[in-house]
Amino acid sequence: MRIGIFSDIHANYEALSAVLEAYRRESIDTYYCLGDTVGYGGSPNECAEIVRQVARRTILGNHDAAVAGRMDYSYYYEAARHALDAHASALSPENLSWLRQLPYTERIEEAGLDLCHGSPVRIEEFEYIFAPEQARELLPMWDDLAHLTVIGHSHLCRVFALTRTSVEELPTGELTLDRDRKYVVSVGSVGQPRDYDNRASFTIFDSVSKRFWFKRVEYDIEAAAEKVMRARLERNFAQRLYIGV
Repeated sequence: MRIGIFSDIHANYEALSAVLEAYRRESIDTYYCLGDTVGYGGSPNECAEIVRQVARRTILGNHDAAVAGRMDYSYYYEAARHALDAHASALSPENLSWLRQLPYTERIEEAGLDLCHGSPVRIEEFEYIFAPEQARELLPMWDDLAHLTVIGHSHLCRVFALTRTSVEELPTGELTLDRDRKYVVSVGSVGQPRDYDNRASFTIFDSVSKRFWFKRVEYDIEAAAEKVMRARLERNFAQRLYIGV
């Protein structure tokens, strides 16, 4: 089975549309979204409706949780809180209801796959994994991990291979999973990449061959940025799209 896995759309319709168009050339059997469909961008309803239709499973992200009233976000900085409040007001009742019932995590047994937004350690706290030190926190739960755990949240592309006692960071691009190790893969961001590559990020996993691919695609950044400005959100949310940070 060829699985499309993507995350952190952040209400960027143009990026999501480009990613789904690229997926159509990849013979994907099913899709999973790792959360943060909303927040920051100018198209929260449009993105929520598309993800609801396309993804077999969608995981709760921290921005989704904030907009849905499932977490305290008073400690977020002012511009981010403003965007969350604006999205909570703009979303349709159907899309808000959908966010309110999303799970924090899900296991896909037939694919040997765990879906999370952030670290599976303290799952409701949405902690990051973008360095080996953070991945090492998973070693005590080795027996409970699936062969592959895919996460979003950091907006970075990362691969960590785990044994019972060690963590090794591997290059991104294309990899084949070793049956004797377990993996944590951060899939990057569709709508707001932060690795100085402004192209939308998406990934593919073949559950039979155990091969995993990172992919990038260009999209209409100007149109996405204009929507942010028209929504009267923080100017930097638009500007950072051009530089991918």
